[in-house]
Amino acid sequence: MIDVDADGPIRTVTMDRPDARNALTVDGLKTLERAIDDAEEPVIYLRGRGPAFSAGADLNAVAALEGDRDRAAEFARLGQRVARTIEDSPAVVVAGIDGPARGGGLELALACDVRVGTPDSTYGEPGVSFGLFGAWGGTVRLPRVLGEGDALEFALSGRSIDAEEALRIGLISRLEADPRSVAEAIADNATDALAVLKRRLRDDGERSSQERREAEAFADLVAAHADDIDALLE
Repeated sequence: MIDVDADGPIRTVTMDRPDARNALTVDGLKTLERAIDDAEEPVIYLRGRGPAFSAGADLNAVAALEGDRDRAAEFARLGQRVARTIEDSPAVVVAGIDGPARGGGLELALACDVRVGTPDSTYGEPGVSFGLFGAWGGTVRLPRVLGEGDALEFALSGRSIDAEEALRIGLISRLEADPRSVAEAIADNATDALAVLKRRLRDDGERSSQERREAEAFADLVAAHADDIDALLE
């Protein structure tokens, strides 16, 4: 259901249920969480097998909740925890999106640091059309990524958008035939700098303390890479 392959500095994590459009069950979410949390590589490339990135929550798993509010809340919290694991990973997580990213699948992509779509990728939060919505942190991250206006229109309409529109509104940052090439380019950089830069860019604390930590991190990296800096000037 979740396939892991390590190749040098990149760990490729593949959601591997192509017949179900890589929909995630409870076990699938827990396995995905471990695959992210156990990574020692500086870059993680998250993808789906076959014609979809991920349809999100397996509707059979949702149906098995049998309308139980407590169980439904627990299922949502599990998805949120996996998304936080992605967001908080010390590795840079790149989502390579080919085909549909829907509901929880889109929300996991939103937790990634970089989202790269192929020309065939599409995006949507269709749950609103049948009385649900993705609850894996999307209501927090979507307005942060798109801005409130675009996030509201996108989520409330339940419509799907193509790759060009996703790029235009900032849902993805790149459009590439081979999204893995972006992960490879990122992995070519200094590992410690990647980790520090991710922490600083992800820091949502108060601005003056952010700037203090940013300056301290910059100073640490300058000290660690003094020889490399000198070589650039030769």
